[in-house]
Amino acid sequence: MAELRIHREHDLGLERARKVAWKWAEEAEKKFDMECTVIEGDFSDTVEFTRSGVNGRLIVAADHFDLEAKLGFLLGAFARTIEGEIEKTLDDLLAKGSGGAKKATAKTPARTTAKKR
Repeated sequence: MAELRIHREHDLGLERARKVAWKWAEEAEKKFDMECTVIEGDFSDTVEFTRSGVNGRLIVAADHFDLEAKLGFLLGAFARTIEGEIEKTLDDLLAKGSGGAKKATAKTPARTTAKKR
């Protein structure tokens, strides 16, 4: 099973970051047939997303986004491609939301974790 971890810092504040996250969720639903649920909090929101072979969450804070996703066996082979597409979409939305996105400060590349049987 492959895991994706993407971190992006921004200076949008929570309200504008929410708008970016909601736009990301809308695009994920349309482009990738994801089912997205937004859970609003006082200091951060969580966008949970799922479809066959993928599940994860996007934490939306006033100054950063943290995305974690687990890819099933079949999609794990495309982890790098999927990671690149998510990064591009998120970076584009952040750039539109703030006039220029900050670069990733901590990005963990996709990892494959083997299960012991």
